[in-house]
Amino acid sequence: MSKASDRVDVSETPPPPNWILQHPAVSVTGALCCIHGSGDESCSNQSFFSSLCQYREMKNLEVGDSAQVHAAFLVYMDLAEVRRWKEVSCVKSPELQVVLLEGREEEGAPIQTVLPLPVHQSLCHKSIRHILDRGFPMLLCAVASDSTLVYQRMTDGLVTPDPPVGPFQDVGRRQHRKRRQQR
Repeated sequence: MSKASDRVDVSETPPPPNWILQHPAVSVTGALCCIHGSGDESCSNQSFFSSLCQYREMKNLEVGDSAQVHAAFLVYMDLAEVRRWKEVSCVKSPELQVVLLEGREEEGAPIQTVLPLPVHQSLCHKSIRHILDRGFPMLLCAVASDSTLVYQRMTDGLVTPDPPVGPFQDVGRRQHRKRRQQR
């Protein structure tokens, strides 16, 4: 028997859709999944299991829109695992029936509220006002169907932009003056 015949082609059996959410750790009993605050910190050192715990906690908030819960989980993964935010947690907004995320960009930074929103879902001024009235700076995160995340900082009122940084010159006017002089 050759070594090549003993190998199994992994491409023959692709993982099912949403395979990470169908992992045995997210079973109905939740044997491996800890609930935050329960005192069982056995899975907190492993980011994979703690992420699954966070997803389970988001589902337990019983927000009616499963697409918004999925968007919140994607944003949570981006903030906690990619951007390395500190103290990221989920909170239910009963008035808006959405999952909000709260966390700090770095240790000692102020807490920020993040509203994960699927791109197909609309948002009104009253909803934004409700979140801004919580007292924390707000980020709106649009989540596309291909899991692209776009963050937009929302403020209470108008904020003047910072001046551009760098050695910029107004080239357009100089070229216009040169054209006039050549005539």
